[in-house]
Amino acid sequence: MASRTWGTYFSITSVLMLFLSIVAFSDNLFTDIGQPSNGDPKFVVHGLFGLGWYVLLATQANLVRVRNLRLHRKLGIATFVVAIGVALSTLYLFVVLWKGWANMEPEVRANRLLLPGFALCLLLAWRRRGQPDWHKRLIFVGTFFMLAPVLDRDYDRLIMSWAKPLFPLLYTRQVDEIGFLVFRWGGWIGFFLSLALYDWKTLRRIHPATLAGCAWFVLVAFISEFS
Repeated sequence: MASRTWGTYFSITSVLMLFLSIVAFSDNLFTDIGQPSNGDPKFVVHGLFGLGWYVLLATQANLVRVRNLRLHRKLGIATFVVAIGVALSTLYLFVVLWKGWANMEPEVRANRLLLPGFALCLLLAWRRRGQPDWHKRLIFVGTFFMLAPVLDRDYDRLIMSWAKPLFPLLYTRQVDEIGFLVFRWGGWIGFFLSLALYDWKTLRRIHPATLAGCAWFVLVAFISEFS
């Protein structure tokens, strides 16, 4: 039963990330489609690549789960092209919105450093597509690197949208800031820990790809906070 449960890890995690991304950008997609960013090509292109990535990630993970490897391989090229689009469109946003390293908040600096990690993970995943244990972990580690904007927007939609009106007397700016940091970093770290736990349950050790991803994440957090 345990092995069967953990066998759905990548399917469940990919669907969860897709859900979180849709919730995070639900205003762009459904509730406020007339906002200025929806008319800005650079944000539209980036958003389409981002949504496409999470949709394909969930699709590919579930194709493996149902053992439809032929379709999984056919979609692999399209998935890799979308990954390139995510990396390049994100890089373009970073360049045009650059305001200097010293003027950025630590979490914004971290995003700049994690983008190369995403690109490298996906490149290595493509090169190791014949090694499933490396391939899937590299893809998920790379995706974890890019979760900050999703989690940041999810905080307001999943937490503050009901907590603030329900507990108005408890709400202060300081409580909001603490809640945001707990949600952001707790959720972000939680994804990495879940992969490490999956490794331990299935391999009785932590896979090198997971270790490297966690190490880079911690190093980036340290550099962005103290640089």
